[in-house]
Amino acid sequence: MHNVKITAIRKADYKDLQALYENPIQHACTINEGDSWISINATKPETLCESAWESMRWFVEELAAGRGNFYDGWMKNPNSALISCNDGFRPVSFLLERV
Repeated sequence: MHNVKITAIRKADYKDLQALYENPIQHACTINEGDSWISINATKPETLCESAWESMRWFVEELAAGRGNFYDGWMKNPNSALISCNDGFRPVSFLLERV
């Protein structure tokens, strides 16, 4: 089983959509660009957002198992994937890399 490095590489913040559709919330996403984690044995790193994990879990499991090359050459590096969390108001893009 391989470890997988998870790095937040971009975070968007759609204030216009928040104003139109979102009820005010106390605890918005606290992930920042550059934050990183290591998934050991394809498990969720303790401090990683549960919702983000659910978006990437299958890809992490595949990379950890030694598989990759998703969608026949989607990524330049076949041992990686670029996955976004499912928060439509402040999505975060994560680079997943087998290490």
